[in-house]
Amino acid sequence: MMQAAVIGAGTMGNGIAHVFAQHDWDVTLIDTAAGALERATSTIRGNVERQVKKGTLPAGASDTILGRITTATSLDAAGGASLVIEAASENPTIKFSIFESLDRIAPADAVLATNTSSISITEIAAHTGRPGQVVGMHFMNPVPVMQLVEVIRGYATTNATTERVMAIARELGKTPVEVNDYPGFVANRVLMPMINEAIFCVMEGVATPDAIDTVMKLGMAHPMGPLALADFIGLDVCLAILEVLHRGLGDDKYRPAPLLRKMVAAGHLGRKSGLGFYPYPAK
Repeated sequence: MMQAAVIGAGTMGNGIAHVFAQHDWDVTLIDTAAGALERATSTIRGNVERQVKKGTLPAGASDTILGRITTATSLDAAGGASLVIEAASENPTIKFSIFESLDRIAPADAVLATNTSSISITEIAAHTGRPGQVVGMHFMNPVPVMQLVEVIRGYATTNATTERVMAIARELGKTPVEVNDYPGFVANRVLMPMINEAIFCVMEGVATPDAIDTVMKLGMAHPMGPLALADFIGLDVCLAILEVLHRGLGDDKYRPAPLLRKMVAAGHLGRKSGLGFYPYPAK
């Protein structure tokens, strides 16, 4: 039986655990907070039951899939995994510390992957004694639904590691795309300047958020407008990624819009706070 460990039981971590368990992997979901693990298990159950109702999974799939997932509060539980996917907070210090520990705990031939959306794979890999086996495996949110996995090669990532992770992504029913380790990779390097430009348009009074989103949906065939998408991602996350791009590439075209900074400072972060470019009334 293939064994994976997923570090972090937030939105991305529980989605990654769900997809691996759905495709016959034994998964250990690890988080320091027991409450986060309970919430993750309940979210996975709800999402699987929704798939059953839609007819994309057979009746009884919920117990089978959840039966493949065990939870733990210590990284030591990653000791038997052939693949570890880290999906902890988007904070370099936290990630570096996790990878230093995983390097000691995981089997010598295990691949250590990170779901980071913007932190350098090369820097993360340098905190291990196996940089050739460290790779980015950037899933999109919501993980069970979205097809794309960006597979990011650090400076030292080997061909064998890259090919192994690309093959695993395909086994999960995903479409992997290989990219190199530069700030923002491809997804965020292209997406975030578009979101940022939409925010500048609001700030300069060019048009309302709804008008801007309608132009992009109807004129450019985007399923979701850039400002609604920014609210979905979280404006604080958008700001953090733009800062990584601006700092890492040193080009003013990545400078975060002052309105974005102001909204984040005010706590208007989008869906998760109830207000961003649009209001999100509590259910």
